[in-house]
Amino acid sequence: QVRPLESGGGLVQAGGSLRLSCGSSGRTFSSDAMGWFRQATGKEREFVAAINRSGSNTYYTDSLKGRFTISRDNAKNTVYLQMNSLKPEDTAVYYCTPVIISSGATPRAFGSWGQGTQVTVSS
Repeated sequence: QVRPLESGGGLVQAGGSLRLSCGSSGRTFSSDAMGWFRQATGKEREFVAAINRSGSNTYYTDSLKGRFTISRDNAKNTVYLQMNSLKPEDTAVYYCTPVIISSGATPRAFGSWGQGTQVTVSS
């Protein structure tokens, strides 16, 4: 079973950038579509972005298109989330996990959740 290991979070000022990384313990996730989700304090976890196994297709929640970019390097067993022009409302714990991508539907998480990485954006 894949257990995600997220890193790269931190404190950044509004307008700044961060790049999150996701590796894994256990087996690699090169055969899985992968996604990033986030959960702000007091809110439900929400979908952020997903990428298919080869990296040829990416998916984003509409409100984040143009600011966030998901990518992967299967040789390094790593998935990335580049976040630019960060806003205070992006403050959350960010998680990655394997996902199922279905046409016309929001990618659905099906794997284990890791500890996540905290992103805090100050105004």
